[in-house]
Amino acid sequence: MNTKSLFEFIVYGLKFVFPTQPAELVRGMPTAHAAPVLSKQLMSGSDSVLVWPDATASVMGQSIKPLYESVPMAAAADPKLYAYLALVDAIRVGGARETNLAIKLLDKAFKE
Repeated sequence: MNTKSLFEFIVYGLKFVFPTQPAELVRGMPTAHAAPVLSKQLMSGSDSVLVWPDATASVMGQSIKPLYESVPMAAAADPKLYAYLALVDAIRVGGARETNLAIKLLDKAFKE
């Protein structure tokens, strides 16, 4: 697998191939800057929580469309996968600060 090309696609192309925008308020699994992988490292000035819709979850937030419909279920079963997918969503929908931190953390993960 060519991880360098995959990393470059995630950083530079993913948000154009899989665009998403925050939508209605729903129950779901926190993602992007609201997920544990980033929320512990970022102090957010807003109460905005982005979630993947999941009726069994207890967190309320603005829904964003996951890369694939089974993402919440897969992420719930694998904490490492959850962290990676949340970082990818931070690149898809985050501001400069969130995006840069997500890129830095993904780069570190790709080099491990």
